[in-house]
Amino acid sequence: MTSKELVIKTIKGENPGRTPVYGWVEANLSDVISKKYGSVRNFEDHYQFDMSHIFGGPGCLNPEVAKLRDAGEEITPEVLLSYPLPDPNDMSQYQNIVEQLDFHHQRDRFCYLQSNGIFECLNDPFGIENHLMYMLLYPDEIAEVYHRQAEWNKQFALNAIELGVDMIHVSDDWGAQKSLMFSPQLWRDLIYPNHKITADAVKKAGAFLSLHSDGCIVDAVDGICELGYDVVHPWQESAGMSYDLYLNKYADKFAILGGICIQTTLGFGDYDRLEKEIRRVFSLLKGKRWICCTTHFVQDHCSLEELEFAYDLITKLARD
Repeated sequence: MTSKELVIKTIKGENPGRTPVYGWVEANLSDVISKKYGSVRNFEDHYQFDMSHIFGGPGCLNPEVAKLRDAGEEITPEVLLSYPLPDPNDMSQYQNIVEQLDFHHQRDRFCYLQSNGIFECLNDPFGIENHLMYMLLYPDEIAEVYHRQAEWNKQFALNAIELGVDMIHVSDDWGAQKSLMFSPQLWRDLIYPNHKITADAVKKAGAFLSLHSDGCIVDAVDGICELGYDVVHPWQESAGMSYDLYLNKYADKFAILGGICIQTTLGFGDYDRLEKEIRRVFSLLKGKRWICCTTHFVQDHCSLEELEFAYDLITKLARD
């Protein structure tokens, strides 16, 4: 069974007897890893990662808007709507995706592509505090901004699927440590319908669909199921997202990508606790719809020795 086949079976809930392995290790530890392994790709090969998290393609922020933001101008919904979005169909901007797919397809890995959601990406021009305020002050204008963004996201996703991406990974942080950052009703009114535009298109095109959202998103999980997400990352246990809730209510609805918490477990130099936590999560999730992965980018306070200790144990438990 190839890595790609293993991941697909796991997402579908067809227990293959082995846990797929991945990790968000590159962002903060690239230099440290490369010093020993030559490159992050060599590290991924060493631990036989089953997936690849691909970044790239055209950006969705108009450069003129970025200039205004950098100059300290307030970007309101009305201002943002006065500038067109960049062309998502400029295929010259997808070449970096093609190159990454070529590399990882040679290793028969399952490839998922980072994509914009609706809320998170618009914190860039607005700023998160202003954005939360605009949701209440200008709901009609925000709805128009969101719909425009959703249509852009849909076209970006369809272009990527044509290039051979297996799953569109929608990054859209909604959660604080104990709840959503906005009311469940605002989520239902403004976020849900615009995720549905992309979600329906991706599913119709035959690709898998995953969601990244940090924090406690319990109040949105039923809606996530309705949208048809196949995978949720990270299902953050440290923010009140208990595995009991997942196993008892949602394990037949979607898979979890995660399990190795960078907020509480990995990167703190406590090897005994690290081993106990990894073993605990495997005891709960192994054999379920679970892909073992870090809950976010491993932070730079994690030593290479600790990262290797973790992945030596993870790969052993995953493949026993």
